[in-house]
Amino acid sequence: MDTSPLHTHRWSRRLRGALEAPEHWDFLDAPAGPLADAAEALPLGRYRDALHGVWLGHPLHPALVQLPLGCWTSAALLDFIPGGRRSAGTLVAAGLLAAGPAAVTGWVDWARLDPPRRRTGLVHALANTTGLLLYGGSLLARCRGRRARGRLLGLAGLTAVSAGAALGGHLAYRLAAGPDRAAAVPRLAPTDWVGLGALEDFPSGQAVRRSAGELAVVVVRDGERCDVLAERCAHLSGPLSEGTLVDGCLRCPWHGSEFRLRDGQVVHGPATAPQPVLETRVLSGHLEVRLPGAG
Repeated sequence: MDTSPLHTHRWSRRLRGALEAPEHWDFLDAPAGPLADAAEALPLGRYRDALHGVWLGHPLHPALVQLPLGCWTSAALLDFIPGGRRSAGTLVAAGLLAAGPAAVTGWVDWARLDPPRRRTGLVHALANTTGLLLYGGSLLARCRGRRARGRLLGLAGLTAVSAGAALGGHLAYRLAAGPDRAAAVPRLAPTDWVGLGALEDFPSGQAVRRSAGELAVVVVRDGERCDVLAERCAHLSGPLSEGTLVDGCLRCPWHGSEFRLRDGQVVHGPATAPQPVLETRVLSGHLEVRLPGAG
């Protein structure tokens, strides 16, 4: 086996290419659109935010997928340990049960992604669905006493969900489908007071884009009060200055996340991280902002 650095580099490049390929498969847009509409049409009500992970402060889906993956990996190990086959079957069944909630949270998050990320997410879901079917066959074979067949189907299922996990990691970390897009704001926001303009330059009840040093911000004035938030949405960097005001909140125009103006807390997802808010003051009729607590 060739383990030279050049061979390893080629193998790594091919693997990265395989993970990157689905985001360019625009033929997936045809099935993705109706599927996303179906996920959005689910009568989840206020539970949709819970499934996004708003209450947790980060997406719920990555946490839930650990349960079925853990069960199935442990089942594969027990299949090769004397006396462990019965426990392996129990873990296969437990993994199938745990996969349901994980899948629901995944589809809810996926429906609010943009097309390139949806494509990768759809292939990720197809790989996991294949794994689920294989594990269902594995459990059925085990229940019928066909242990060798059940073990073989289980290994095939583990291969499929491992491929799905690799795509899920690529989607989350390379394509940044879940991280807080506003995490860098504390490093970009000015630590000294910076002027944004005369108070009269900000029409009451409108979202106005301004720059505070290197940071783009959105200003919303209500009489003498001004709320200033980072302009790019924490979900997928949507332009909040183009959003709408709803009951003291600012709604992102891209995916509908709503942030409370006074403190940036998430009122409705899919965003799970709060939107950074800057400290404000008005001097001689001019609005100034800085990083909170910088004084």
